Amino acid sequence: MKVLIACEFSGIVRTAFEEAGHDAMSCDLLPSEIPGNHYQGDVREVLNNGWDMMVCHPPCTHLAVSGARWFKGKQEEQKEALEFVRILMSAPIEKIALENPVSIISSHIRKPDQYIQPWQFGHPETKKTGLWLKGLPCLKPTKIVEGRENRVHRMPPSEDRWKERSRTYTGIAKAMAEQWTT
Repeated sequence: MKVLIACEFSGIVRTAFEEAGHDAMSCDLLPSEIPGNHYQGDVREVLNNGWDMMVCHPPCTHLAVSGARWFKGKQEEQKEALEFVRILMSAPIEKIALENPVSIISSHIRKPDQYIQPWQFGHPETKKTGLWLKGLPCLKPTKIVEGRENRVHRMPPSEDRWKERSRTYTGIAKAMAEQWTT
């Protein structure tokens, strides 16, 4: 299966699909942290390249409700972010999963098909994440664990905080690669 992982600099999801035997390419404006098949540039430039599936992680900076206190001052940025989400969701790809934290996508485009948590996939943490799906089933938990810490939310301010908060958990990436390609 030919899989595009959009808006991913980490290479985590791409690697999970590669390890499951698929032809996967990540795409982001940043270089990939994990060496592999990566297109550094705007994902809109490669959306029409004959993909069977796309897993996309659009930037949540102007979408996530965790930043609601700044919404009044960034309405134009939100409008652009929502238009980018619409472009991704309407791409000519049969199977699409769009991942984002609790966000305004729910009220401006549509509600997610499901919410998942890292603790459902082997990570003792919380980070409620929505999945908007097209042609794909909801993910089934693979390993429910205890000790649920809100590590991502409690990260101290730093230059790379946004990067650390945006990484997909390996257990979730593995579940995507295993459950969405059968």
